[in-house]
Amino acid sequence: MAVIGELIKKAIDFTGMITSEPDPVEAQEKVLRNLLETAKLTAFGKAYNFSELLESKDIVAAFQSKVPAHDYDKMYEEWWHYLLEGHQNVTWPGGQQYFALSSGTTSASKYIPVTDDMLNAIRKAGISEITNINAFNLPGDFFTKQILMLGSSTSLIQKDDHQEGEISGISASNLPTWFGGFYKPGREIADIADWDERVKRIAEEAPKWDIGCISGIPAWVELMLKEIISYNKLSNIHDIWPNLMVYTTGGVAFEPYRKSLEQLFARPLIYIDTYLASEGFIAIQKRPETTSMALFPDNGIFYEFVPFDGDHVDENGLVKPGANVLSLANAEENTEYVLLISTVSGAWRYMIGDTVQITDKSRSEIRITGRTKHFLNVVGSQLSVNQMNNALRVIEQKYDVVIKEFIVAAVHRGEDYIHKWFLSCDKFPDNEKVAESLDKTLRENNKNYNVARGRALKGIETELIPEEIFYKWSEDTKKLGGQVKIPRVMKEEEFHEFEAFVRKNS
Repeated sequence: MAVIGELIKKAIDFTGMITSEPDPVEAQEKVLRNLLETAKLTAFGKAYNFSELLESKDIVAAFQSKVPAHDYDKMYEEWWHYLLEGHQNVTWPGGQQYFALSSGTTSASKYIPVTDDMLNAIRKAGISEITNINAFNLPGDFFTKQILMLGSSTSLIQKDDHQEGEISGISASNLPTWFGGFYKPGREIADIADWDERVKRIAEEAPKWDIGCISGIPAWVELMLKEIISYNKLSNIHDIWPNLMVYTTGGVAFEPYRKSLEQLFARPLIYIDTYLASEGFIAIQKRPETTSMALFPDNGIFYEFVPFDGDHVDENGLVKPGANVLSLANAEENTEYVLLISTVSGAWRYMIGDTVQITDKSRSEIRITGRTKHFLNVVGSQLSVNQMNNALRVIEQKYDVVIKEFIVAAVHRGEDYIHKWFLSCDKFPDNEKVAESLDKTLRENNKNYNVARGRALKGIETELIPEEIFYKWSEDTKKLGGQVKIPRVMKEEEFHEFEAFVRKNS
């Protein structure tokens, strides 16, 4: 098998040598042109006169001036609901076989169309992931090992003339035949809808597998690994999978989980970040010397960037009318942006809900900084989830604790507002001291927060709770496992519901 692995490794090396990266700006203009050409006879294409846009000298500027930005509600209410009713040629040619149900971090589940063209784009991105993994200097034997993909159930829900499920389940149910020998847990187990039962079966079958790579959201991967270790009475996961070398992570920031995950390994893994959303495969880490991820500039997605500040984004995390929107050609490095995408699934100037920074424009590399809905600005504090994560890393070091999950909201105390934080913690230092330290760190690193603290934001409270409460809440609200993520910022009413849950389960 080692010989076969070396042959695969050399084939991947050769593929990398004969393929070159496209110029990102040129590739993006070509993608936009192809999107408009393909969709010009759809209802959406006719409404916004794509045929005329295609004749423009500056196709990007024409597109941006004629087609409005859409959040999910606007896209669904004006267009996508017709697809659920069985209509064809709405925002993309043809009908609709699949709908991805979003993880619902900020609202109820959303129905995102997934076309055959998008599935092809996801497969192409997946192949790119395999070819780029060789940059991480892996031995040839690695390429003969199996890949454990912990996603949502591949047992999709049949509704009328279409199927519904989370994007990881939809893509796993459409894996190419040649990949079947590498894929674990396999369709039989992946079809199990109940999360606990699926993880139990994985733990039972784990000794039969030779896993080289694990893929999934950190919180749920950690729970799975702990179950495997407990069920099989292991000291660490390498006792059963000695060839495990790679973890491809995604969905949330990895750093809060690093310390606790590494306690489950006998030796360090190579971590590779990925960015697969319900709306498409957005980016992947291509180089070991950076944690940034490279966009796919020539794979069916046109990217746009809106400055993430109070001038361009409202308190609900929505792009304001008339906001300055930039293409990849004009966006700047190290500026926080709201990401808009137009795709081969018929999303148009669609606000995906994430905020990013471009870290290397020549390589079209980005890093995710947070969520637009996780922007805490009720009283002008302008706190992004990236700033929250950074502040919590300071708290971890100061008090020697691990904080993997948190939820925060601006809540009333009489006529005034405070920020109330629930923090998962493995130890329990004094709440007031933690609050003082967190407040001090935020004031030192965010001038808007500091100004708000001198005005309408009258205080900060922290409450340290076991992380299991977050996962129990997720389970009780039917959001356990798969692609599901814990929300970071809540509206006051929802926060009080979570607070009541904490009281009941503490």
